[in-house]
Amino acid sequence: MKFKVDISEILKATIDIEADNENEAIGMAKQMYNNSDIVLSADNFEDVKFTIMEENDDN
Repeated sequence: MKFKVDISEILKATIDIEADNENEAIGMAKQMYNNSDIVLSADNFEDVKFTIMEENDDN
């Protein structure tokens, strides 16, 4: 039998942002991330998940 296995890694970083409210803070973090001011790497590893996506019969 053959299986398709999905492997997902979670990288996580916590940063301090000065903002007037939560929405502004999220927007600023997204902009920093999209501008590559924040770059996550293996040092930011948080978790890994393995999921069977599909089972194939080989007959």
